Amino acid sequence: MTFTPLTQRRMAQFKANKRGYVSFWIFLVLFIITLFAEFIANDKPLLVKYENHFYYPIFVQYPETTFGGEFETEANYRDPFVQNLIDAQGWMIWPLIPFSYNTVNYDLVVPAPSPPSAEDWLGTDDQGRDVLARLIYGFRISVLFGLTLTLFSSFFGVTAGAVQGYFGGLTDLIFQRFMEIWSGMPVLYLLIILASVVQPNFWWLLGLMLLFSWMALVPVVRAEFLRARNLEYVKAARALGLSTPRIIYRHVLPNAMVATLTFMPFILNASITTLTSLDFLGFGLPLGSPSLGEMLNQGKNNLQAPWLGISTFAVLASLLTLLIFIGEAVRDAFDPRKANL
Repeated sequence: MTFTPLTQRRMAQFKANKRGYVSFWIFLVLFIITLFAEFIANDKPLLVKYENHFYYPIFVQYPETTFGGEFETEANYRDPFVQNLIDAQGWMIWPLIPFSYNTVNYDLVVPAPSPPSAEDWLGTDDQGRDVLARLIYGFRISVLFGLTLTLFSSFFGVTAGAVQGYFGGLTDLIFQRFMEIWSGMPVLYLLIILASVVQPNFWWLLGLMLLFSWMALVPVVRAEFLRARNLEYVKAARALGLSTPRIIYRHVLPNAMVATLTFMPFILNASITTLTSLDFLGFGLPLGSPSLGEMLNQGKNNLQAPWLGISTFAVLASLLTLLIFIGEAVRDAFDPRKANL
């Protein structure tokens, strides 16, 4: 694949920011690993061989009777009875962490929350669930939520800013007054009110935050379109009879995308922080979800178990720091003043 000289220059500037470049690869590796969390932390074996047949519990639910048990319900592979049945006629391959985010360890030698041990590397929370497993799943859901919200927010924000800036006049005036009113809405109060009516979930929170997060990119895109709409190449495009949508998205929008791409890592950062804050306050994801905010709340409520707060804070701080460094590198890559650096 060949890149244009401009793209090559931007890639070189991005790599020149060593801190951001290294952060990008660290974040990418961590994100890819957590995407396959079920293969790393799970209370089901990766592979079971029983009576010369292979089974894949992660993908298929097998009843206990498949392995010589008594119940028609799904086999509990952590049950010593089921384990003995399988070991008598075959073997199992377990994930690195034999706990899922909602697995309760009933074999703790001390009351929950239990400290780090050889079985629970970062200890357990106050319900006996493995902290490391919940951190892996919590990292994934936080990043996926932030990425999804950032993409949708960028789409609607860029579209709104483009319409405002290109048409200007009364259209711009009405949009600006609407944004002034809409941005003054008390988001937290709305969340509290709606949480008492509807059970929050991933998509519900995403839609609610999208109602307000799209405004972050509108000012920079609007300013770029206000500047570019009277330039000579835009006037020439109008004179040639090009349609308004084609002029906007083909000729003016690429210039505005520079500012958009620069802001996106910081919008992602803010999205993750907002979700964590809502979970911490109890207005976020459903109870029991692998949430970094909920784990921080557990750390606050269990000061006698410092591993809860310290481990969650370390993961969240590292995640946000990596994204900030990546954002700085992206900003440098699109900064024309650093073209010769």
